Amino acid sequence: MPPHPSSSVQKAREALAGRLREIRKDTGISGRELAVRCGWSESKSSRIENAKTPPSDMDIRAWCRACDADDQAADLVAANRQSADAHVEWRRLQRTGLRRLQESTGSLYQRTHTFRVYVSDVIPGFLQTPGYATALLASIADFRGTLDDVSDAVAARMRRNEVLSNGAHRFSFVLEESVLRYRLCSEDTMAAQLGHLLGSMDLQNVALGIFPFSEQRAMWPMPTFTIFDDTMVHADTLDAASTLTQPGQVELYARAFERFSQGAARGAAARSLVAGALASLG
Repeated sequence: MPPHPSSSVQKAREALAGRLREIRKDTGISGRELAVRCGWSESKSSRIENAKTPPSDMDIRAWCRACDADDQAADLVAANRQSADAHVEWRRLQRTGLRRLQESTGSLYQRTHTFRVYVSDVIPGFLQTPGYATALLASIADFRGTLDDVSDAVAARMRRNEVLSNGAHRFSFVLEESVLRYRLCSEDTMAAQLGHLLGSMDLQNVALGIFPFSEQRAMWPMPTFTIFDDTMVHADTLDAASTLTQPGQVELYARAFERFSQGAARGAAARSLVAGALASLG
């Protein structure tokens, strides 16, 4: 017997089933009529609507077509695909150590052309020095009580970050100014990290903006997220990593990133903010 789905997966399935039920009711047809239009049994419609049987992508498209709601099919298919992994607990991701977690995103990084990264907490992984990454990952391992493979994890992160030097990939970063001031490592390590950040701003495939404390905001600070092309978002919280693939979700985060970008300092103004943070180290 397969394992019972986690509560988060089951909730996602129930939400999807509820949306399909609403689409049918809005059309004004019965479950029996829907089944006839789709060419399957009435019991199958009932099982899908009651989240007893997960629908396939083909089932969802047929359902939407039968209800004249083809425009909703893409979002629903994406929701169906992410229901099993949209909310993956960090302790499960990290149970075999932090190195595996770094390596797990390698193929995604290689196939992504454009990265849009907003950070409100730490220097983006792409731009971290080995010293800063060591301090950060050691803190994470200690807090979560995971396998202590920090050295291997840092090495894996540095290998993964080689994608930054490949001109075929484009990177757009927006950092909150607070990221420059948070002290997660020694003074010397932070100084080296800020120096590395200044150097990264010279890369032709990197656009880096910093949202100043003093700038009036059109968007409130929010948790860190990364947009991969126009197809996927990784949004992190303390207890989970969310992978979002619904077109509507990706568009929402893209709109937020654009708002942050509009208020971000760039060029000489951004360098001045980094220089100020460096000077504050004494």
